[in-house]
Amino acid sequence: MKAHGVRGRVLRWIRNWLTDRRQRVVLNGKKSGWQPVLSGVPQGSVLGPLLFLVFINDLDDAAKKVEMFKKFADDTKLGGRVASAAQRATLQEALDRLCDWSKRWGMMFNVKKCKVLHAGCNNPRQVTPWKDRPYW
Repeated sequence: MKAHGVRGRVLRWIRNWLTDRRQRVVLNGKKSGWQPVLSGVPQGSVLGPLLFLVFINDLDDAAKKVEMFKKFADDTKLGGRVASAAQRATLQEALDRLCDWSKRWGMMFNVKKCKVLHAGCNNPRQVTPWKDRPYW
């Protein structure tokens, strides 16, 4: 927040709001013990989405040279045309920078949700599941 110019009372208020939080789980009337919350913002809070956007604001720096970089909530898409070794290297560098960002800020990408799409008429790795199927 300091890097974005937030200072004084507002910064102290946000820090106090996010500090020393605890939570517990209640399931079928049974309660767990209280545990400290070490990161994140309270879900459903008014400030949660804003603070998340501030948190990921510098994520765009990792993908400056790629053709396609999209963010929506906590989903990220990175892509581009790869028709040369240079384009492949550019895309790989962006992926590497995204991985560095995630390690630096402790926000790991969910590898199980990561996919690679190979497309193009001359791409030997292109997958066309409809190729051998009739249109009906």
